[in-house]
Amino acid sequence: MTVLVTGGAGFIGSELVRQLVSRGEMVINVDKLTYAGHLANVREVIDNPLHRFVQADVCEGLRMLELLREHQPRTIYHLAAESHVDRSIDGPADFVQTNVAGTAALLEAAREYGRSVEPAEWDRFRYIQVSTDEVYGELGADGAFTEASPYRPNSPYSATKAAGDHLARAWHRTYKLPVIVSNCSNNYGPYQHPEKLIPLVILNGLEGRPLPVYGTGLNVRDWLHVSDHAAALQRLAAQGRIGETYLIGARNERRNIDVVRAVCDALDRLHPGGAPHARLIEFVTDRPGHDARYAIDPTWIETSLGWRAAVDFRDGLFQTVSWYIGHRDWCAEVAGTYGRERLGRAA
Repeated sequence: MTVLVTGGAGFIGSELVRQLVSRGEMVINVDKLTYAGHLANVREVIDNPLHRFVQADVCEGLRMLELLREHQPRTIYHLAAESHVDRSIDGPADFVQTNVAGTAALLEAAREYGRSVEPAEWDRFRYIQVSTDEVYGELGADGAFTEASPYRPNSPYSATKAAGDHLARAWHRTYKLPVIVSNCSNNYGPYQHPEKLIPLVILNGLEGRPLPVYGTGLNVRDWLHVSDHAAALQRLAAQGRIGETYLIGARNERRNIDVVRAVCDALDRLHPGGAPHARLIEFVTDRPGHDARYAIDPTWIETSLGWRAAVDFRDGLFQTVSWYIGHRDWCAEVAGTYGRERLGRAA
């Protein structure tokens, strides 16, 4: 089976690409290669005959249509997105362009492609809209997001992802495009760009630099290993119901300060020369509009599709820290001009 993955040179996308190729599926990997997308992320499959990389922008609707007609994929996994909240505060226009206009362009390309596909083949076609739990806004001390939760995005990033989700649902309802929407919790694992919390703390800790924690560090997130997320997306493509939404989470809530301390503990074991790394923790001015808590109730995907997160957070975090320590060359290659400086100050 041929599949098309947008954003396949990014963090989550590259994990999905590697898993798909290992399963023997032909993958058309489409990525614009912005600062967050790197061929280094798919180096292990770059020469595999089951992997074809295409540098292209999802906003180029005609190019997307050409690729669909040429390769006739059975599934589109749409992961291409601007994804860092802090960067969306500094420059929201890029997020509107990629996350809204790009999603619209890809949906239209898929709709046009469907006009020429035989009905039997079209019945097997799926469009997976990969999104985030941040579209639901902020939770109080109790409860969790479900598929019935209302959209209440609070950042330019989450607002543009919400817009993309709304477009995908509209194209399903109006044009019968076989769309499935997924909303995941915070991902972690290898190949995540150094701007994100866990890799930033790891790399700063290795260099003895301050470990910045926003506000009081009490903001809560539900952490999901990227390999579990990629497995869930494949389960959606194979068994998910068209038109449905599935929330993907690991039932693994952690306060940011506790995540940072857990990274420090792992660094103490793996890089004892810098111990105790917790001495480097530094509380900094909070991010504008910082949501207090996210949590996902994944009951629907667990009961209807039989998927469940498999990676224990402690094991996954330790393995992640170990991976970054062993891949400092990758970190330097993908960081580019980003020196781990504070972002999101525009507000």
